[in-house]
Amino acid sequence: MKNSSDNTLSRRAFLGQSAAATVGGVLLGQAPAILRGADDRKKLNIALVGCGGRGSMAAAQALNADSNTQLIALGDAFSDRLELAHKNLNAEQGSKIMVEDKHKFVGLDAIDKICAMPEVDVVLLTTPPVFRAEHLKKCVAAGKHTFCEKPCATDAPGVRRFLEATAEAKKKGLGLLSGFCYRFANGERELMKRVHGGEIGEVRSVYGAYMGASPWAPKERKPEWGDLEYELRNWIYHTWLSGDHLVEQAIHNVDKMLWAFQDATPVRAWSVAGRQQRIEEQYGNVYDHFGVCYEFEGGRLGTIFCRQQQGTWSDNGDRIFGTKGTGRIVSFRSQSYQLLDGTMWKYDDGGIKADMYQNEHNEFFASLRAGKPMNMGEQLAHSTMVGIMGRMAGYTGQVVEWDEASDAQEDLRPGAALSWDMKLPQAPVAMPGRTKLV
Repeated sequence: MKNSSDNTLSRRAFLGQSAAATVGGVLLGQAPAILRGADDRKKLNIALVGCGGRGSMAAAQALNADSNTQLIALGDAFSDRLELAHKNLNAEQGSKIMVEDKHKFVGLDAIDKICAMPEVDVVLLTTPPVFRAEHLKKCVAAGKHTFCEKPCATDAPGVRRFLEATAEAKKKGLGLLSGFCYRFANGERELMKRVHGGEIGEVRSVYGAYMGASPWAPKERKPEWGDLEYELRNWIYHTWLSGDHLVEQAIHNVDKMLWAFQDATPVRAWSVAGRQQRIEEQYGNVYDHFGVCYEFEGGRLGTIFCRQQQGTWSDNGDRIFGTKGTGRIVSFRSQSYQLLDGTMWKYDDGGIKADMYQNEHNEFFASLRAGKPMNMGEQLAHSTMVGIMGRMAGYTGQVVEWDEASDAQEDLRPGAALSWDMKLPQAPVAMPGRTKLV
């Protein structure tokens, strides 16, 4: 194991990063801006890579964020996904969709073709998480601003590669927006402002829950699908592609936990996790439940519970326990706190139903127009790595230290290069007590 002082993901490094300039919960890039579209009269050209449902939503939000934008390119591994996204976006956005047939790129190399387009200003990265570090690197090399969905990787080597690309983006003054949308929610921002201001006292513990059903059922394999296409079509059920649901979905709760602790880095984590309901081969090798406890300096604890099981009780929210009271986030509904003396506070939106997904793109494009592109790459990488650390604890059944996790060498990708005809062995399901940390 390398000494933590040489580790790009060391606790010391991330503790220093958390002290970076923060405005409204958004980390701002420190490098001089290089933006061809700083002039409001200049049309900003957007490209989308990853044309699933979330990608289509992100494209619509990016187009709505600035009056002088247009979508000029689409990229996806599959033509059916690309054409469906194009149809839906065209119906919704109309004149802002300017995608010529020659700029519809299908295949694993779609990112390369989009990055080769000099007219593209902003690239939206919404492919499965395993691709995001490499895609960001290519976008940065091509001088593109990026929106990168969460998480940024599925393993520690991927996080390290993402951080390298983030550092290069900062040097070039390129914008990088994170998909951690709760940091742009007005109610959550106001609650966290009050929490960090000491209104509920010192934060001693945080509880987050993302308990629900499977997002979508696995797609049946068609005769013409090779191993890679089958797994890509069912990417959430394969750890190398998704990171498992703690890292891919409940990572929002991990991020809110870290936000409450002012982006401190946990010392260690332990977990109870496994699969009880989704045990058939069609569910790949992911778990269906995690319970993770993170220990922070000073004995503070963060606990994340998540579950994807049909027919079970659902909960999506967070509680922040301070020495003077308790704060609560009920996702998409309310934010409040109650002090020990019974004093209550509840967020009032004043009738303004702001959309956090839209807020993030509004602020990102405003930063581009101002010539001061925000760069949230370090925060995105930090929260991703904390989620991966929890998965490691769940898969191994061991206490996992931060430096041990962040320096892990296991690369989950099946090879350095992917091809449609490659053979993929059935990945084993991790077994606590037997699976080792690599």
